Amino acid sequence: MSEMLDVVDEYGNPTGQTVEREKAHAQGIMHRTSHVWIVRKKEERIQILLQKRSINKESFPGCFDISSAGHIPAGCSYVESALRELTEELGVTVSERELIFCGDRLVLWDDEFNGKVFCDRQYSRVFALWLSQDEKDFILQPEEVDAVLWMDLEVYLMNDECKDCEEIKDDILGYYENNKEPIMYFYNMKSFGTKEGMENRNKFQDKN
Repeated sequence: MSEMLDVVDEYGNPTGQTVEREKAHAQGIMHRTSHVWIVRKKEERIQILLQKRSINKESFPGCFDISSAGHIPAGCSYVESALRELTEELGVTVSERELIFCGDRLVLWDDEFNGKVFCDRQYSRVFALWLSQDEKDFILQPEEVDAVLWMDLEVYLMNDECKDCEEIKDDILGYYENNKEPIMYFYNMKSFGTKEGMENRNKFQDKN
């Protein structure tokens, strides 16, 4: 049975309609996702955890991606979905209060995978999670994740070898802890997706 998603407007508000996940991607219908970046501090360096997408994934197979992310089923909340994806994909169980809200973002791009048009229209809520855990201790969901890798944040942002996956991992958002000191930036506002997808995003941002 196909996964059902809430249709949302450009501000992430549910319209009261639902859509099959495959149809949302085929027709460019706006829906919700949650993104969680797992971070740690090691030897005075900030590191982020990347997951390597399963080679069997429809989009960007074998690419390194956000620590944990997923589509939000109809009727579910951002936090509920984020916590579930962490457990399912990585075997990580945490509480709601451990998630640090970073911000919301739009994902607008078009591409083609396996001969099929893929029009992604996401309203995404981004969280961070501090977690110091060795790569071998994560319990991976083989259908979704092939491997995980800790990488220094600065290396990730500067490494040209990451270019083939930039479409999935872009945008920089900062967040602040209670002392209001900047801790880190997750995304790098580089080009996102195809030329058409970038043009669509620019048009939307210009309107708003």
